[in-house]
Amino acid sequence: MGKPIFIAGATATGKSAVAQEVAKKIGGEIISVDSMQVYRKMDIGTAKPTAEQREQTPHHIIDCTTISEGFDAARFVREAENKKTKIEHPIFCGGTGLYFQAWIEGLGEAPPGDPKIRRTLEETPTQDLLRELKEKDPETYKSIDPHNPRRIIRAVEVIRITDKPFSEQKAEWTNRAPKNFFLLERAAQDLRNRIEGRVEKMFERGLVEETCSLQSELENNPIAQQALGYRQVIGHLKGEQDLPETVCLVKSRTWQYTRRQKTWFRKIRGAIEVKAAEAELEKETAQRIIDLIE
Repeated sequence: MGKPIFIAGATATGKSAVAQEVAKKIGGEIISVDSMQVYRKMDIGTAKPTAEQREQTPHHIIDCTTISEGFDAARFVREAENKKTKIEHPIFCGGTGLYFQAWIEGLGEAPPGDPKIRRTLEETPTQDLLRELKEKDPETYKSIDPHNPRRIIRAVEVIRITDKPFSEQKAEWTNRAPKNFFLLERAAQDLRNRIEGRVEKMFERGLVEETCSLQSELENNPIAQQALGYRQVIGHLKGEQDLPETVCLVKSRTWQYTRRQKTWFRKIRGAIEVKAAEAELEKETAQRIIDLIE
């Protein structure tokens, strides 16, 4: 196995297309670092690579579980460990910061999930879970994203299983990037424009129809239904807002999410920032990355 390459970035920066160009040039294969592309049938809303793209460049840890199953950072690490030993030039690409950190620095001593406890927590209102977290682990409560139910559920799950604070069981992360960790960036207005185009294209391709066909499965998986686009379209299907409002809402939520992603990635010290120009082709950005590989 060659040295791994990491290409991280916020949603709509174009990292997947750039990673595919890098893979073509060096004969690499892509290990997806995306917590939603793991689910089968969630194709349009997760911007999954097309069948043609996957035929040109092998992709891994995509379509590896059903919506009814769970998937977390620990499973990602196991899957990635299994895949990377079989790939000559692995390229880790995605926007799920927790998965990157879990792979690079480990998960600590936290226990595996308990399906029964997990189901109970998934049925519990987020505010109730936050109150429990505040009482039992104030340190984690202060640092956790209150809009990220996956992380909240996992923290409370670990506390209930071990009867110890989650903060005492996490790995001590240094936030130091490994070699060849590239962070793809874009100017704010360029990113906004790309988000708008991306969302409009998803609706044109049939995001509403896809969500409608998956609605019952999504509603039984509180984690999967948090995926950008699906949650808002489910609201539309329930009559909470009309379609034009839904499109605007998805654009707004995506922009907010990219800001959180950028905040996360900027904590990683030593990452090599690669700012893609608006008119720059993906293959040109890919070549700049290749030229920087150690």
